[in-house]
Amino acid sequence: MRAFVLCCLLCGCAASPVAVLPQAPAATSIFLVPQNGHSGIAVRRADIPAPLVPEKRDFPAADYLEVGWGERDFYMAQTAGPWLSFKAAFFPNRSVLHVAGIRGDLAASFRRSDIVEIRLSRPALDGLLRYVDQAFARDGRAAAEALGPGHYGDSRFYPGRETFHLLRTCNVWTAGALRAAGLPVRDAILLDGLMAQVRPLRAR
Repeated sequence: MRAFVLCCLLCGCAASPVAVLPQAPAATSIFLVPQNGHSGIAVRRADIPAPLVPEKRDFPAADYLEVGWGERDFYMAQTAGPWLSFKAAFFPNRSVLHVAGIRGDLAASFRRSDIVEIRLSRPALDGLLRYVDQAFARDGRAAAEALGPGHYGDSRFYPGRETFHLLRTCNVWTAGALRAAGLPVRDAILLDGLMAQVRPLRAR
């Protein structure tokens, strides 16, 4: 995946404690996908119930959906120059979600990523999926309209509902998704701060 350079330019937040999984029977897994300073979350398409993330209809053949969030102009640009980086860092801007449909082995599609599998109970997964679902800007439609093709494979960009700014980066968004699953993960502007909390949760 194209490097999300902005995440590497911003200052990191204070060290966060290691998260501990809630005590609940694990039913399925989610996967944290780190890529060059950016983080995304992958879930099995079959694990997404019908009312949530209706955009999954655009990926009927996918085994997994991998979702990332970021500043719209920077994230969608094929080549992000200094101005887009500066604007994304220092001005509140519209957000976008990048959704990729992955077929087959997830690790084979992200060979350079240290994917972290986390086991979750069904209620915990539903909490995370509701968080992701609420990030889409649908403007009264049943599903958000794609803004254009994504950066790799079968992927698309969709409009986001939230605002991107200096303290609300891709990794902060991902941390929020993990908290919605009941994991006590604190906000981390940089990927390293997020990964330090998540790696101990790796499924054994």
